[in-house]
Amino acid sequence: MTTPVTRGRHNRKKQARRRRLPMRYLLPFLLLVALLAMLMLRGYVHSEILADHRIQPPAATDQVPQQVLEGGPVIDARSAAEPAKTLRIPDHRIVLTFDDGPDPVWTPRVLDKLKEYDAHAVFFVTGTMASRYPELVKRMVDEGHEVGLHTFNHPDLSYQSDARIDWELSQNQLVLAGAAGIRTSLFRPPYSSFADAMDDKSWPVTQYIGGRGYLTVVNNTDSEDWKRPGVRTIIENATPKHGRGAVVLMHDSGGDRSQSVAALDRFLPTMQDGGYEFTNLTTALGAPSAHTPVTGLALWKGKAFVHAVAVSEHITDVMAAGLAVIGVLVITRFGLMLLLSFVHARRVRKRDFSWGEPVTRPVTVLVPAYNERECIANTVRSLVASDYPVEVIVIDDGSTDGTANIVEAMRLPNVRVVRQRNAGKPAALNNGIAHARHDIIVMMDGDTVFEPATVRELVQPFADPRVGAVAGNAKVGNRDSMIGAWQHIEYVMGFNLDRRMYDLLRCMPTIPGAVGAFRRDALERIGGMSEDTLAEDTDVTMALHRDGWRVVYAENARAWTEAPESVQQLWSQRYRWSYGTMQAIWKHRRAVVERGPSGRFGRVGLPFVALFMVVAPLLAPLIDVFLLYGLVFGPTQKTVIAWLGVLAVQAVCAAYAFRLDRERMTYLISLPLQQILYRQLMYVVLLQSWITALTGGRLRWQKLRRTGAVEAPGSMPSQRRGSSNDRRPVA
Repeated sequence: MTTPVTRGRHNRKKQARRRRLPMRYLLPFLLLVALLAMLMLRGYVHSEILADHRIQPPAATDQVPQQVLEGGPVIDARSAAEPAKTLRIPDHRIVLTFDDGPDPVWTPRVLDKLKEYDAHAVFFVTGTMASRYPELVKRMVDEGHEVGLHTFNHPDLSYQSDARIDWELSQNQLVLAGAAGIRTSLFRPPYSSFADAMDDKSWPVTQYIGGRGYLTVVNNTDSEDWKRPGVRTIIENATPKHGRGAVVLMHDSGGDRSQSVAALDRFLPTMQDGGYEFTNLTTALGAPSAHTPVTGLALWKGKAFVHAVAVSEHITDVMAAGLAVIGVLVITRFGLMLLLSFVHARRVRKRDFSWGEPVTRPVTVLVPAYNERECIANTVRSLVASDYPVEVIVIDDGSTDGTANIVEAMRLPNVRVVRQRNAGKPAALNNGIAHARHDIIVMMDGDTVFEPATVRELVQPFADPRVGAVAGNAKVGNRDSMIGAWQHIEYVMGFNLDRRMYDLLRCMPTIPGAVGAFRRDALERIGGMSEDTLAEDTDVTMALHRDGWRVVYAENARAWTEAPESVQQLWSQRYRWSYGTMQAIWKHRRAVVERGPSGRFGRVGLPFVALFMVVAPLLAPLIDVFLLYGLVFGPTQKTVIAWLGVLAVQAVCAAYAFRLDRERMTYLISLPLQQILYRQLMYVVLLQSWITALTGGRLRWQKLRRTGAVEAPGSMPSQRRGSSNDRRPVA
């Protein structure tokens, strides 16, 4: 007996199961969040976000202590109880300092010169550069040089709040911990100069940073190498006068530093021969090392940050490579589509074109149906109105809504109902084939309607004995909504234009379930409709190719299908399609190494399907990701122009496809929005399919909710469409 307590526990468990986010949804979401995080991190370490490039103009100096203005290049304001003091470098000692690095090109050359002449220096590194090239920071420390902070993003600190200053320092220290396992007590403000250049804007910053335990190091000898004045001038500027000690400012980053490296090659030995010693700052001052080892959590946080930056750098490299791949695929596909579609249209539209003697013998039309009461009457009526002799078999796959009863109550000639227990669409089709009386089998969905000439146009290619199957022209009937209009563009451009191309290449990947015809002998030779995949139409088409049959496209065999009308229904349909396509590719993978027709399809058809139906849609959103990245981080103008160029190519292909199908161009107004929104949905669906496949998941058939709004053009509206919620029939 069930008690209220046990019922409550059972209900809570059921609710918990409902609330649990399935892994196939969670993984794409986490991947998207991780990708955005990596892009933001890359923008941060490249100073594309949170960077402040303002420079404070000179200000008054009345608040700066006179001893600082007239003092040495090292400012010690660490004690709150004592006034700030300055320190000078002893005579015949030079502290070489290098700002703005490390740079992957110039810093190694500077280090090589210092090592060659057994000299030491202080490198004031920025967090943005040090996080991208941590191995150079480690080399500095390993070779005995000192490292100081130069902030993370190189802003003028006189513009910044105390919180931003703390952030700049802590992030810079975090990078040093991750790169070399140290923290430092040396600091040099960006845009700093001599001590006498300290003013009322920069002095409070120096006091604040001193209170955080840092020695502020400016300079008293500026090589001005950033101006690139020539090697001789750099040496003259860097040389102290009268044997005095000096803090010499140079740069190992920020542009072409070839003159700086060349100057070192002459400056170092010349000054050493003159009795000068190149030392670290603390060595020159006789103070303890500025470096303190970092251990524990702080060390691992630093390492994690440095590794995350490395991943973000590689992520963008991979994305750039992916963008190049998708660019090649898009251009190749569109080029082939335009060229081969033009050739196909000219060939089949010639007045003297013929498949052979007209096909006039009756055919069997199979209509698998599961709970299609909204649509089935329109479907069957459209078949009875055909101008070609047909036998119609409706296979009711265990419907619970009276679908079979509706068909039987119509009492239409040459229409039969075959009932079976629910077993899925492939089983229903195989059951229908077993009951068919004729040698040509036409297959359609229970939510689709044919035009009167559809069957006749569909079966004419069978005059060629090499043809084993024919793909019809599936069109979206309910295109009066935004989602419907987007699918209409996709059907006309992405499906039917593709089929013209694949027809000429003799590697048609899919006979659409909405409108296709098969030679019965061909189906029997491959074992009928397979239940191995969720895309039985793709599976059977590939099997026919491998068996040596031709699969062609009949552009005038039009069928009007009811496309999904909500995002959830569209998601379900495309999820099944993409997953089923992957299953079919995997099932027929051996065709790649086989000979004969199977090998030809395996080496031509399968790569086309894999590249254009799986890889390209998976990479296509990179175009929009780089658009967003370019808009946020720049260069905006070039990014927008590039994206509009891609859109223009797609618009040309879409317009040509609409012209071939004699469709109204007005639907193309929504093409830009389709590319921005619809493409992302298809990407997530495809990614989810990949995850399902890789994790060994299994999809089941999903029934989409139908409205029965689609009728063949020119047909009479059914009686039940008289309410205010009616949809107009397709015209």
